Amino acid sequence: MKIKVVRETKNDICTIGSLFINGEFFCYTLEDKDRGLKQTDSLFFIQGKKIFGKTAIPLGTYKLIVNKSTKFKRMLPRILDIKGFDGVLLHRGNVADHSLGCILLGYKKGENSIYESTKAEIDLVNRLLLHNQELHTIEIV
Repeated sequence: MKIKVVRETKNDICTIGSLFINGEFFCYTLEDKDRGLKQTDSLFFIQGKKIFGKTAIPLGTYKLIVNKSTKFKRMLPRILDIKGFDGVLLHRGNVADHSLGCILLGYKKGENSIYESTKAEIDLVNRLLLHNQELHTIEIV
């Protein structure tokens, strides 16, 4: 499955976007502040601009798997091989303080928040697991 996150609203608090699965809208996303990082940037550059727990991952295309999170104790999508980042998941949450660099999911959005996140997380995990034999990718634009 091909997942695409389109970042739409950026401010000093958070980044809100839309998540598409194989080209179809699925839900809204909320991330930490977009600091203009790209997958092609050097690790040195990324580490210089990144603020731990307050920076959205670099734009780019990454592999995505579903596995059991040791922190949350449930199956969650995990983004692999992000330069300068580790343990980035897609999961429930409502505001940037819930993110710590992860991508939050929700069916409704507010100014600096998203809602109905538990249902969005469960639905995404179920869709990914249904197609678990396929290679999953996530593109952040």
